[in-house]
Amino acid sequence: MRHVREVDLTHKRYLYNQINWDARLIGIRGARGTGKTTMLLQYIKEHYPDLSKVLYVTLDSFSFQLITLFDVAEYAYTHGIEALFVDEVHYMLQWGQQIKNIFDSFADLKIVYTGSSMLQIDEAQTDLSRRQTVYDLHGFSFREYLQFKGIYRHEAVSLEDVLSNHASLEMEITSAIKPLMHFGDYLREGYYPFVLEAKQDYLRRLEQLMLLIIYQDIPRVEDISLATLQKAQKLLMILAMQVPLEPNISILCREIGATRDIVIKLLYLMEKAGLLMLVNKESNSYKTLSRPDKIYLNNTNQMYALTHMVNEGTLRETFFVNQLRQAHGVLLPVKGDYLVDEHYTFEVGVASKSFDQIKDIPDSYLALDEMEYGSGNAIPLYLFGFLY
Repeated sequence: MRHVREVDLTHKRYLYNQINWDARLIGIRGARGTGKTTMLLQYIKEHYPDLSKVLYVTLDSFSFQLITLFDVAEYAYTHGIEALFVDEVHYMLQWGQQIKNIFDSFADLKIVYTGSSMLQIDEAQTDLSRRQTVYDLHGFSFREYLQFKGIYRHEAVSLEDVLSNHASLEMEITSAIKPLMHFGDYLREGYYPFVLEAKQDYLRRLEQLMLLIIYQDIPRVEDISLATLQKAQKLLMILAMQVPLEPNISILCREIGATRDIVIKLLYLMEKAGLLMLVNKESNSYKTLSRPDKIYLNNTNQMYALTHMVNEGTLRETFFVNQLRQAHGVLLPVKGDYLVDEHYTFEVGVASKSFDQIKDIPDSYLALDEMEYGSGNAIPLYLFGFLY
C-alpha cells in the first residue's frame, strides 16, 4: 500500500465529492490519463486508516493471468477485508461477470472499480445495471486546471449562473487573476492531470497516451485486427488536420482504405475512447450508428499533440463543446453554432463577433474569446471552463 501512503490529498478532482461512496458497488469510467487511480488511492487513504481492512488491486498485473478476480475477492473476504478496489477492470476477460459474482457472493463487501475503456463498461451494464452506480471522470476543466496548478481556486458554477450572472463572476475572477494569461496554457497543455508532472514532455506523453488507447484499449473492446487499428490511427491524424469536419465518409473511406461501415464504427469507437467528439443535428442512438454531422478531437490538447497547424477557430469550438458536453446536450442548430440542452443557442468566436446570425433567436448567446468582461448576452469564452 505504498501508493496509498504517498498519494497527496491536497487537491481532489471534481467528481470525488459527487460520488456516493456509501454504495456497495461503484464504477468509475473515463479515458486514460484522467486520474481515476489517484482518486481511488485518495479515498482509501482518507477513509481507511487501517489498511488491513482494504485491498487495492490493478488488473494490468501479470498475476491476473494465473488467478481470477473472484479468487482474490474470496481470499480477501475470508481474511477480514471490508472493501475491494479494482483498477483497470478492462484488462480482464469477462470482468463484468466476475464483478457481478463477487457482489452476489459476498454480501457486505464494498466494491469500487475503474476502467479506461468506456465502451466495454457500457456493454457490461446489462449484467450490473441493477447493482451498481457508475460515474464518468473527464479531464481538467479550466477551473480545475487553475486550482491544481495553484493559480486560483473557485467553486464550479452552473450554466444558468454563467448565462444570468456572468458579470459578477467576471468581476470575482478578474479581481484575483488575469484569466486570459492562463487560458492559452490550458488550451495547449491543461486537460490531463499529468500536466502537473510532465512539464516539457506533456505533449509527447499525450501522443503516447492516444496510441495506447488505439492499440491497447480499443482491441479489448472489439475483436479488431492490427490493420484496422492502423487505419484508426491514420483516420485520427486526418481528422486532426481538418476538424471541425463535416465528414464526407466516401473521402475518408478512400483515404484510409476502409469500408463505410468500418469508418463509421471507428469514429464511434474513438469517441467512446476519449479521442473524438461527434456532434449531430439531432440526438442519435448508438444502436443505429449513422454518419455524424460534425467531428472534433476530444479536447484542445490533442490538437497540439497531433498537428502544428492549430486553427484558432477550431480551438475555440473544441473547448466550448468539450466543456459543455460533460453535463449538457450539444446539438447543431439550423442557425448559430450550437444548441445546448435543446434550449440555448450559441455562437462561438472572438470579441469582435456580432449577434447578426442569431439576433432573432430567443435565448441566444455569444461565447467570445480574447475578452475578460462580457456584456448582456455576450459572455467570455473562458467562463464556460468553470462548469465542473
